[in-house]
Amino acid sequence: MTRSIVQGEDTRQGAPDAPEGAGSAVDGAGDADGGGEAPGRRRPRRGRRALRWTAVTLAVLITGTAAAGYLYYEHLNDNIKKDALNLGDHKVAAPTPNAAGQTPLNILVIGSDARDSEENQQLGGARETFGATPLADVQMLVHLSADRSNMSVVSMPRDTLVKIPKCTDPDDGKVYPASEGRTMTNQSLGHGGPGCTVATWQELTGIHIDHFVMVDFAGVVAMADAVGGVPVCVDANIHSRDAEGHGSGLKLEKGTHPVKGEQALQWLRTRYGFEDGSDLARAKAQHMYLNSLVRTLRENATLSNPNRLRRLAEEATRALTVDPGLDTVKKLYDLSNELRKVEPERITMTTMPNRYVGARVEPTEDAEQLFRLVREDIALDGKDAKKKEPAPKTTAPTDPAAPDEEIAVQVRNGTRTDSTAAARGRANTVAGLLVEQGFDRAVADPSVLPSEDRTVVRYPSADLEGDARRVAESLGIPAGSVQRSTDVSGVTLIVGADWREGTAYRAPESDDTTPESAEALNGADDSACMHVNPAFSWS
Repeated sequence: MTRSIVQGEDTRQGAPDAPEGAGSAVDGAGDADGGGEAPGRRRPRRGRRALRWTAVTLAVLITGTAAAGYLYYEHLNDNIKKDALNLGDHKVAAPTPNAAGQTPLNILVIGSDARDSEENQQLGGARETFGATPLADVQMLVHLSADRSNMSVVSMPRDTLVKIPKCTDPDDGKVYPASEGRTMTNQSLGHGGPGCTVATWQELTGIHIDHFVMVDFAGVVAMADAVGGVPVCVDANIHSRDAEGHGSGLKLEKGTHPVKGEQALQWLRTRYGFEDGSDLARAKAQHMYLNSLVRTLRENATLSNPNRLRRLAEEATRALTVDPGLDTVKKLYDLSNELRKVEPERITMTTMPNRYVGARVEPTEDAEQLFRLVREDIALDGKDAKKKEPAPKTTAPTDPAAPDEEIAVQVRNGTRTDSTAAARGRANTVAGLLVEQGFDRAVADPSVLPSEDRTVVRYPSADLEGDARRVAESLGIPAGSVQRSTDVSGVTLIVGADWREGTAYRAPESDDTTPESAEALNGADDSACMHVNPAFSWS
């Protein structure tokens, strides 16, 4: 099961925790910024906030804000805030078009916890952080397939430990050096803007990102209210509030009810009262909300109320910060038309598989599997497996390979598994194979004994991509097993558990199934209903 981090302190330096519910009637402070705990309860996992803002952002894209009319076109364009797409030094090549000339679209949706206005302050609580550097507390990648038949959504816990790359603020030229070691991914927004969050995602996943969309607290409430309400379900009466005041304040009777405005925000932030009170339960509630929102908007795609359309357009454009590729109503409308092609039953939402590192989390091997499926445009619902085309040829690296004899390669023995010890001598054997083929600088590295299910070649930066691919090609390792990673300092071949013996590598068949640990949820599931913890029920 996918796990998130335990609830802990606010990630802002010098920002003390605020009591849950402070500053508003919603679960805005303690839950968002590390409040107290109910006595006698297991320390719950920290808020993932995975779909809080992203739900309404997708709503904007799916609805199409241009419906407000040309009269307001320039006005709405002026509402939209813009920022640079990628502040990092390295770029990831765009995917190769399929046989029909189509390419997938990847959009990073970011939820900022900015408390830079009175409205955001009231909704977010934690008054001592007013005006502080915002954090990217929601990060979600929306992948639209090349043939527009399916959509995959991958969210990342805000406390995932990653290496933030060097980023340069385009406004003032300030350079933010790469993080020393790993730090929480939500801090990337403070390194020059959303373009650094994009750069961080691309470094981690190897996925080319085409656009980003960012929205804040106030945008959630205003846009959710403008949409007119989203149906949600609870299996018993719920009041998310304990004796010490912890909870979102959400109060609903058993059954299905439309929520909007601040009540929608309460639903999306509720942890106390859903299931075991953990963040896994909150994430499940957020997924249900987004699914319901998408279905509601599709059913009302031809809204006939001009005032509602105008209001939705106004609130949507005011709430957004986007990259230059989405900086007009027309561009957003065109994107919404692309997204609307996907039926709800072909939408799959997931959370990046993770494991604990102290109070934080890091991606697991299943996460890399999930990233690979997105990179290769393989639907997470598994429904296009029978019609899947052969994998397109990989885009040529921007920097060609050096001569074989000049390529330095470290070879590591990663054949150890949970049930078997490492096969002895594999690093030396494979390094010898490379030397025989002319890679004079290939050496075994016995100091590191990783564990890899499959043999991989990793490289740290774009200028070594060509070298890494050349090493893989010489041994028959598929291009899909060549990965960019800041965990290595040079071209590094890790002999995996799939090559424990022999001198000829035979790649195993690709596993194109979505890992169970990603907690996939289908967009057409309208029967989902949140289980209420009896301690938070009422009669």
